[in-house]
Amino acid sequence: MNGYIRLATVVAVLFFAGTVRMQAQTVKGQSPDSLALSMSTVMDSTLMGKSIFSILPGSGRNGSQSVVSVNQSDAVLKALNSHIAANSERKLSGYRVRIFSDNKQNARTASEAALETFKGKFPGCPAYRTYTNPFFKVTVGDFRTKSEAMLMLQQVKSIFPTAFIVPETINYPALNKSVVFNSIISGN
Repeated sequence: MNGYIRLATVVAVLFFAGTVRMQAQTVKGQSPDSLALSMSTVMDSTLMGKSIFSILPGSGRNGSQSVVSVNQSDAVLKALNSHIAANSERKLSGYRVRIFSDNKQNARTASEAALETFKGKFPGCPAYRTYTNPFFKVTVGDFRTKSEAMLMLQQVKSIFPTAFIVPETINYPALNKSVVFNSIISGN
């Protein structure tokens, strides 16, 4: 019985840390005893293309200076630098919300106005103005999923009624962007 309680505790802890899968592998008269852990991928976009070793030394809490020493072989540093160089141009497929698209004579001025209006209402959200002959376009946000883009679409529909979601290559979004967008949307 103690084994089952321990297993239940481990499953509960791992459930909150990542994704847990139970594999029922029963042998005559035995209960399932295989636990496979599959951690969810978490990536801090603020560190993309940067070496963690160049970021470590810096200010600690209360303005005190912290000192960090890292002893590593040259092979580790070389492998890290080649990994950063190889992935620096990596693109991510995602979604944005197009708030403006037009090809009329005043489209350039209108796209600039739409961009400024959006930046005034949502100062923390990235916005992009592009020209693809013959259209001037303004798209906003860097969303990994369509559900995230839908939340922004609902917020901008009152200001930009013709807005819609488009699949695009996006920049790496910040991990805590939902907190940022929620505070922007609520006005806090």
